[in-house]
Amino acid sequence: MTSTKRFLTPEWPAPTNVKAYVSTRLGGVSEGEFDSLNLGGHVGDKPDHVAQNRYLFAQAIAMPDSLVWLNQVHGTGVKKLPSSCSDVTSDAAFTATQQQVCAVLTADCLPVLFCNLAGTQVAAAHAGWRGLCEGVIEQTLMAFEGQEVMAWLGPAIGPEAFEVGPEVREAFMEKDPEAEQAFTQKDNGKWLGDLYLLAKQRLAMVGVTNVYGGEFCTYLEKDRFYSYRRDGKTGRMASVIWFEE
Repeated sequence: MTSTKRFLTPEWPAPTNVKAYVSTRLGGVSEGEFDSLNLGGHVGDKPDHVAQNRYLFAQAIAMPDSLVWLNQVHGTGVKKLPSSCSDVTSDAAFTATQQQVCAVLTADCLPVLFCNLAGTQVAAAHAGWRGLCEGVIEQTLMAFEGQEVMAWLGPAIGPEAFEVGPEVREAFMEKDPEAEQAFTQKDNGKWLGDLYLLAKQRLAMVGVTNVYGGEFCTYLEKDRFYSYRRDGKTGRMASVIWFEE
C-alpha cells in the first residue's frame, strides 16, 4: 500500500487502467471532531466543508465527475451504475462503464474494492458486520456474472479493537461454522472479531482467492483514520474505484 497525506492507493495487481483510492482524515477543511477531510454528508458536519473536502479529494486523485454517493443502510443491496433510478439506497456499487466511479463511505466498517482481471468491471462494497454477515460481498460478486475477480480490503476496525457480544459471533457461525476462527474470547464474556478474516472466508467460499489489503485498524490509527467506535461523532472516509480505457 502506498500513501500520500490525503489518500491511500491499494497495492494489488489490478490492471493499470483500474484506478482505486481511499481517503484518510487528512488534508481537508472540516473542524473539531470532523477534522479534517470528512467526506460524509450525513454526520453533522457543515455542508460547505463537506463539499469543499469532496472537491479537494476529487482533484487530488483526478477522479471523473461521475461519483454517486450511496445511502448506506448496512444491508446487501448492490447498485448497478450508471442508473436512471433516483433511489441510491444500497451498500455496494458496480459498474461495467468506463469513467463511472463506484464509492462507499466508512469509519470502522470494512470497504471492499473489486475488479475483474480484464479491467472492464469494478465494484465497491460497504461491509459492516451486519452486511458482511448477511452476504453483501456475495451479492456484489454476483454482479460480475462469473468473471474472475480480485478484491482489496480497505481500512476497517482491526481484530485487536473490534469487541462484540456473543450474538455477533453466533450470527456469523450460523452462516459458516468456520467463522469461529475469526473470534477470540475476552475475560469479560465479549469477543474480539476479525472483520478481515471473516471477509476472506466469505470470498474464499465463492472462489475469490486473489485478496489483498487488510492490514489496517481505523480504531487504533487515530491520526490517520476516522473511527465511529472510538469517537462516536466523527467523519467518514471514502473508498473509490473506476476504470479507464
